Amino acid sequence: MATSLVPRSLFRILYLFPTSPLTLNAQSFNPLKFSANRAMSSASTQRLFQLKFDPLTGNSEWVVIEEEVEGVSENTQKPILATTSYLDMLNDATRNRAFREAIDKTISKPCRVLDIGYFSSPVFSLLALKSRKRRCAGTGLLSMMAARAMDSAVGDSKGMVTACESYLPMVKLMRKVLRLNGMERKVKVINKRSDELQFDSDIISRADALVSEILDSELLGEGLIPTLQHAHDKLLVENPLTVPYRATIYGQLVESTYLWKLHDLYNNEAKACDAIHLVPEGMDPIICVKPQQYPMHCDAIAKEVKLLSEPFRVFEFDFWKRPESKAEKELHIKATDGGRVHAVVSWWMLQLDREGTVFYSTAPKWISPPFNIGAGDWCDHWKQCVWFIPDNGVSISKDEQVHICASHDETTFSYHLKAQIPRGEALQHGDNAENFKLILPPERIAVYGDREWRLAMLTAITNALQGRSPSACMIADDSVFLTLMVACLSKQTLVLSLFPGIREKGAKYLQAVSYANDISMDSIKVIEKRKSCLTVHDTFEKKVDLLISEPFYYGNDNALPWHNLRFWKERTMLDSVLSDDALIMPSKGILRACFMSLPDLWSSRRRLGTIEGFDHSVTNDTLGACGELPEGQEGPCLAFYIWQCGEYEELSEIFTVMEFDFSKPISPCSGKSQVKVSKAGTCHGIALWIDWVMDSKSSIVISTGPDKRYWKQGVKLLANPVAVGARGSADGVECCSAVIEASFDPSTGELDVRHSFL
Repeated sequence: MATSLVPRSLFRILYLFPTSPLTLNAQSFNPLKFSANRAMSSASTQRLFQLKFDPLTGNSEWVVIEEEVEGVSENTQKPILATTSYLDMLNDATRNRAFREAIDKTISKPCRVLDIGYFSSPVFSLLALKSRKRRCAGTGLLSMMAARAMDSAVGDSKGMVTACESYLPMVKLMRKVLRLNGMERKVKVINKRSDELQFDSDIISRADALVSEILDSELLGEGLIPTLQHAHDKLLVENPLTVPYRATIYGQLVESTYLWKLHDLYNNEAKACDAIHLVPEGMDPIICVKPQQYPMHCDAIAKEVKLLSEPFRVFEFDFWKRPESKAEKELHIKATDGGRVHAVVSWWMLQLDREGTVFYSTAPKWISPPFNIGAGDWCDHWKQCVWFIPDNGVSISKDEQVHICASHDETTFSYHLKAQIPRGEALQHGDNAENFKLILPPERIAVYGDREWRLAMLTAITNALQGRSPSACMIADDSVFLTLMVACLSKQTLVLSLFPGIREKGAKYLQAVSYANDISMDSIKVIEKRKSCLTVHDTFEKKVDLLISEPFYYGNDNALPWHNLRFWKERTMLDSVLSDDALIMPSKGILRACFMSLPDLWSSRRRLGTIEGFDHSVTNDTLGACGELPEGQEGPCLAFYIWQCGEYEELSEIFTVMEFDFSKPISPCSGKSQVKVSKAGTCHGIALWIDWVMDSKSSIVISTGPDKRYWKQGVKLLANPVAVGARGSADGVECCSAVIEASFDPSTGELDVRHSFL
């Protein structure tokens, strides 16, 4: 599933059954080594350990919440489930209809049906929770479809549906849905991992049929292979009925300058004017993206993509038989046009029934049948995937045969063009690149290779250094670029880098590239001590005259824009080591906003009613649905690349909500602004972002707004769409302006946003 939805706080959940109180902290507790005994008496209570992440400090702590075994409190559910993709998935009408049609065709007589999610080993559980991909039996929709299909079937035997769901908050919600639809006696819910199911106590025999939805954008990332392997080994009869029946991966070779910029820093930074070499000659693996497929709404770049081949089939996975853990395949693809292969765009198509009449596809809109059968409207839980061809891609001619080696393991796919010769396998002096390599997100690679961004940073730092010779400059964030730039421009300045996320890797990286950038490592120090404990002793008896940041925090790329106000928090914590006239860069942040039409995004988050005949209205509050919310309750702000959100349009001018003054310690902030609607349309939400003012004269501003593709914006969706129009327009629309109020709480790092239309 997609990873774009980001909660207000990031959580990991563990369920423990201790006999005595426990004290845990995020640094000392290893959840991967923990297993829980689920054999509980009715009088026992379940203890929920929630790992809560503070976006303004980067710290995390285990919060202990006592819960009854039968459920979790509403206050616990809402922050977790309201920002997952459960809601987006349940609003996917094409998906729901396809599963219903296939289940009605497949479950034609009473039988034993099993509804399970991914193989919930501790590793898979932790990864899925961290990325909010967590889905097992979910709300029980597929289970209810199977039970209903058996009710209408003719047969002497009695059928049974067993739903396996290991995530307790979802179990509680599922039971509400089953009760509302009169299905609580027809679907047996087991709060366990699929590999924990026991014969006799949980299931009486192997299941005749499997209904499952264990798929992410890449297909395998939620553990499809190990889930099916375990199910076929332990839980299913031989040759069982399955929905889906088969999944097929397709790919296509494309040329795209945008996709190239997301991974090839070496060739892009060569065009910059600052002479800083993040990737020096012969060291091009030293900063790179992780070799994996990246989920992306490729329709958003359709006009920037040149297709170099027809779609080609890569792998097939039959759900009705045990899959292999690994496979490799050589493909021979005929080029339909000449150009440079920058990426492989891939998608998958489900055949849900055995006969091959019901399909679902995640193909981009430019794909024609038969490779896109069952493709639906825009949704965020499943996207296409992109595999970057290293360096500047591979040049091909029309009608040329391109040889691709495709492979997969239990959770990932990879592609390699056989004609490509890897460059820069080893660093200078014989050092191993793996010891120094920094793995960064594609958007961060693109930022570092962007000439406009680099010029703005160069100008800001040059201006800051004019007329002053800082004895010490501190880089507050994870920016290796700023560290190198300051060290190059002011060789007498001691550059202190905190590197809160990359730490030791950052230090090793600087050592590797210092010579190529004409920098002495004596002038750069990486401080590993916690910021709250720093004294002038840690800064080598020097007061910091210049504190700068992009800001960029490693691992924070999916967070809401205002979570990067972590810089303000850290500037406050560092106050004791700053000189009286220390220069802070950026000098301030400006919270900007714009009212927008976002029909596709809003529809994916709208309130649930009846889904294929089953009432899901009880899930709306818990899942954070748009619509009529209880009084005083607001939907969450979510992080999105707005330019990838299907159809979108700005309906107002961009306006300022509030400012954050970094020259002063962090404090609560609030702002209020009234804005006129500039264009008639339907308003679905408010886009929010921060513009970073790099200098005191406000002449250099780094915007992270919707027109900037490398940063996510925060989106506050309206409870209900509002028809708006400019004053004096002939369409008779009454709403022509709006008031927005926002307040920032430095204790939580959260932004409370409220609005009203006039």
